[in-house]
Amino acid sequence: MADEFHRIRRLPPYVFAEVNSAKARARGAGEDVIDLGMGNPDSPTPPHIVAKLVEAVQDPRTHRYSVSKGIPGLRRALAGYYARRFGVKLDPETEVIATLGSKEGLANLAAAITSPGDTILVPNPSYPIHQFGFIIAGASVRSVPATPDDDMLSALDRAVRHSVPKPTALIVNFPSNPTAYLADIEFYREIVAFARKHDIWVMSDLAYAEIYFGDKPPPSILQVPGAKDIAVEFTSLSKTYSMPGWRMGFAAGNPRLITALTRMKSYLDYGAFTPIQVAAVAALNGPQDCVQQMRDLYRERRDVLIRGLRSAGWDVPCPEASMFAWAPIPPRFADMGSVEFSKLLLARAKVAVAPGIGFGEHGDQHVRIALVENTHRLRQAVRSIRAFLQTDNGAPAEPVLSAVSA
Repeated sequence: MADEFHRIRRLPPYVFAEVNSAKARARGAGEDVIDLGMGNPDSPTPPHIVAKLVEAVQDPRTHRYSVSKGIPGLRRALAGYYARRFGVKLDPETEVIATLGSKEGLANLAAAITSPGDTILVPNPSYPIHQFGFIIAGASVRSVPATPDDDMLSALDRAVRHSVPKPTALIVNFPSNPTAYLADIEFYREIVAFARKHDIWVMSDLAYAEIYFGDKPPPSILQVPGAKDIAVEFTSLSKTYSMPGWRMGFAAGNPRLITALTRMKSYLDYGAFTPIQVAAVAALNGPQDCVQQMRDLYRERRDVLIRGLRSAGWDVPCPEASMFAWAPIPPRFADMGSVEFSKLLLARAKVAVAPGIGFGEHGDQHVRIALVENTHRLRQAVRSIRAFLQTDNGAPAEPVLSAVSA
């Protein structure tokens, strides 16, 4: 009885826990911590979406069990979004399902299609559920480069030739969390051709499709002819409409994968609360100026952060999409690794970030900085980081954190 449960043994300790604990101790001691760690949007949900929720919840008929795969109007709304945004035609009955956020959908589809010992190809670094959804289901994960270029394509080719058993699924995520990398349609053509040739399922995470800062919107893998033969794509309203707590997402694409996810979910949940689904229809079908406003907000925050960090001597690449900056640890702190550097930054500058190793071992020379505070707070964070970089000698953070906790 003392042994840990089998599936829990496959999950390493939550690597963000150390920084989260230190953050809680600092706040408990009255410190003003600027939290740029979790990608938790701070803007309110647009009023017309909230109003539709309030209207729907007044009808007692909406208080009953909902539909696990999503109410028909919501599935039609998602199909309409794909037609407008990507020129992709979807059958709302067989190629679309609503999920409780994209994270739940990814995990449940992994459980539905995975056999113990399967080999799954996952970029490293990447969002944790991309690998751990499959690990929980009993698969083995083989890491591939996270960059949408020849390095990833070459690694995929090696994986097919040298993995035993042959890989059964591949995850792609562009715009990427945490790296903010972008893929173009030509890269997706290569992925689709590769997957069709080798009979590999592709799961595309497109949660940040609408948070981009250039003139060219990020594409969908489903725009590639033949993609629906092997691919399913996950989207979410969390970032696009600032609805993270509403837990509303979707999967769309290959009918066989959608059927598998539908069957799995039918045993596990009754879908999101119906008024949330009705409000999600209002989000997708209603005025979209709020999406541009969200995009402009993140662009302004990005510019304030990146200019400030560079002026402070921290050369951080300027992300072209997502709500994150993927920041290489400054050279004189590089030997510490991302957890210790994050703790040091918290202790000395009172700024919390996410350690890169939480997204895979190849992320350990980076930290992820989320654009989840207003520009005033971001400037305050930059000033504190500048002072830290100008004065700190890289000594470990533990003594200071111990003093705070005491």
